[in-house]
Amino acid sequence: MPARSAHIFIFAAAMIWLVAASAARGADVPPAAHPGSPLRLNRYFSDSAVVQRDRPIPVRGWAAAGEAVTVLLGGSTARTTAGPDGRWAVELAARPASAKPIELTVTGATAVVRVRNLLVGDVFLCSGQSNMSIGLGHFTDEPNKKAAATADFPLVRQFGVVEHFAAAPQDDVAAGEWLACSPKTAPRFSAVAFYFARRVHADTGVPIGIVRSAKGSTRVEMWLSQATLLTAPPFAPLAAKMKESLAQWEREKAAALAAGTPPDAAEFPPFPFGEKTRRPRCATLYNGMIAPFAGLRFRGVVWYQGEGNAGDEANGLAYRGQLGTLISAWRTHFADPDLPFYFVQLPAYREPDDAPAGGGGLALLRESQRQTLAVPHTGMAVTIDVGEAGDIHPRNKADVGDRLARLALHDLYGKSDVTPTGPLYRGMTVDGDQIRITFDHVGRGLMVAKKDGVGPAVDDAGGSLKRFAVAGADRKWVWATATIDGDAVIVSAPGVAAPVAVRYAFSANPAGANLYNRDGLPAAPFRTDDWPPAK
Repeated sequence: MPARSAHIFIFAAAMIWLVAASAARGADVPPAAHPGSPLRLNRYFSDSAVVQRDRPIPVRGWAAAGEAVTVLLGGSTARTTAGPDGRWAVELAARPASAKPIELTVTGATAVVRVRNLLVGDVFLCSGQSNMSIGLGHFTDEPNKKAAATADFPLVRQFGVVEHFAAAPQDDVAAGEWLACSPKTAPRFSAVAFYFARRVHADTGVPIGIVRSAKGSTRVEMWLSQATLLTAPPFAPLAAKMKESLAQWEREKAAALAAGTPPDAAEFPPFPFGEKTRRPRCATLYNGMIAPFAGLRFRGVVWYQGEGNAGDEANGLAYRGQLGTLISAWRTHFADPDLPFYFVQLPAYREPDDAPAGGGGLALLRESQRQTLAVPHTGMAVTIDVGEAGDIHPRNKADVGDRLARLALHDLYGKSDVTPTGPLYRGMTVDGDQIRITFDHVGRGLMVAKKDGVGPAVDDAGGSLKRFAVAGADRKWVWATATIDGDAVIVSAPGVAAPVAVRYAFSANPAGANLYNRDGLPAAPFRTDDWPPAK
């Protein structure tokens, strides 16, 4: 067997054993740090970890019931005693950012656990579905290959969480590993999170930790707790199905127990929200991949999800309340009511639609994302111009990560010279047969632009704005003429003497949409009306 294949085989076998072992003993109990000793640490606290600066540092783990535990980090010490269930937790004093590695030492009655090469910096939870989970090494185009080959950033690190569907909230992840960024490890980093962290670190010098906890083909429901899904109004239709499934499961469970089938038998009815059942798929990833981080501190959340909820117009409209619920629920979970939350507005996808009315699930989900900006301490990276008609996983993750980084640099690090985003619709006024559209975040001004590859768009001298449509009171949409007037856009169309509404780039793939600010950032798709989808 070639050496590379042997290494891959050994690694895969090890991972299969680790996950199987976790499942066998209950994934909320990590492996013993020392043979014969029950002293353990939460998996987050492993070699090369990054802990959040300027905030108290929570450390938790397991030991023998009643065992005295001493935790030392730098000059900070904390002592505690494990409870009857073996769990223990301490909180160490806050520390400033530091690129100098330090050691975490945990001492029990019969063992010592050492975690080496820790850094103190800013940690971001990076979650969502496949466009967040896909690694840099997945992409074989030259820009991504070059980025990986030159990724020598030892102060940028990733904690990669192994996918884990769990029927109940877990105290620890099933498996995870911290990696310092290098040309060898960068292909395993989330591509979006890599580009985000690279830019933030380059502009600030602060060590950056990214916790990649994402899974492809997931709806937002799978990242929320069962309690939230059963009580939050935006999920009322799902809650009804969940309650039916729970009631059915209770009946099946009672029957199995009455028949003498033990709960650990293969025939025992599975919990209804599991991955391999046809009942509602929800809560399981929250339980296995978000719940374990309760008590930890993060500088912010970076979220790239929505494709799984954009199936039709009803789903697209519902996403605003659902995303807002997720933000609120996670802020509660992490005990941080102002936790910054940055998300990606979905890029163009599918073949272009030439109907001026536009619409559809993707367009309405993007609108829901834009409206979520009403939630305080949020930001949206506009990516309408980096999509690919035939691939829901576009290769250009560099612009996505860079635009997310701009939000953090502007909002969290006080970089006032960084324009955080492209133009966002502010309001409209009607003047005869014209509508004047105003924007926030015009930066150095508006422009008609063209974009080719990675990087900011450039001025398209002599070009004209595209993908603007206008309608009168009859709600009949036509393509419009749009021109830039200072920091506004004037929209009109022949035959529409009294326009009342405007739409821009309001379709699944608004190919040719070309309104940008002079910082090279695209305007977010929008509509000024709130008319229901045409029947």
